[in-house]
Amino acid sequence: MKISKLAAIDIGSNSIRLLISNVIHYQRESHIRKSQLVRLPIRLGADSFGKGKISRKNREKLIYAMDAYAGIMKVNDVEKYRACATSAMRDAANGDEIRHYIKQKTGIHIEIIDGQEEAKLILSNEFLRKMVSDARDFLYVDVGGGSTEITIFRAGKIAVSQSFDIGTVRLLQKGVKPEHWSEMKSWIFNHADGLTQPVMVGSGGNINRTLKMTGKPSGSSLTLDYLEGQHEFLSRFSQEELIVRIGLNQDRADVIIHALRIFINAMTWSGAEKIYVPKIGLSDGIVRDLFENHFAQ
Repeated sequence: MKISKLAAIDIGSNSIRLLISNVIHYQRESHIRKSQLVRLPIRLGADSFGKGKISRKNREKLIYAMDAYAGIMKVNDVEKYRACATSAMRDAANGDEIRHYIKQKTGIHIEIIDGQEEAKLILSNEFLRKMVSDARDFLYVDVGGGSTEITIFRAGKIAVSQSFDIGTVRLLQKGVKPEHWSEMKSWIFNHADGLTQPVMVGSGGNINRTLKMTGKPSGSSLTLDYLEGQHEFLSRFSQEELIVRIGLNQDRADVIIHALRIFINAMTWSGAEKIYVPKIGLSDGIVRDLFENHFAQ
């Protein structure tokens, strides 16, 4: 048996994650197993969506984070890694400048990817592949800090995909206009029309945390009624109470209600009564992509 290590760095709008996974080679087969996940609450979206550029303070935090991640990957003997930045760095006027600066200071090469590439990476997940193999009609919705990616499947095949500038940090910064919501609503109405008993698959830290609060395992489903009730329940508390009484992290407490609002709207407009939460994300997709490019037989 041989074990190789792959790593993914997901530079999002609300936080930055490092995922290290083991690739276990055994009897002519290879399997991926998560090894460790590190999450740092660096909110680039607050800069990008509010000020149009990443601040010096967050630039320095990014350097510390990438330097630490480089060290962790060395300690773990990571063979291949990929670092991807999404909407916060995409929208920042100095995003490319920051990317080059980090490469110079830490040696970490960052790709600023578009919404289509982001969706493609996440859609490589095994849970979604099972939905596809079952020829299901479903919507995949990934809610991030800066954007929401929606992909509609008909009979197990991608029908259409779209990225919307509606995200939890954008909502927090009051950067989402009524026309953004109208655009998403019209798009869902037009493209989800005629789906047979559609369900939704959701991803993102907030829907994962919502599932965790139920005690259900990864891959379980939640109903639209439950999300609406949870949105109403959490809305009763101040941010401080969400941290102290509910046990949410500070950078989760101020955005989770916004995330639930996005999922509730998407479910209502599409007619989906149930959402599956397999706890997947961009970092999982990056690892899967690295595996298929370098180790898959």
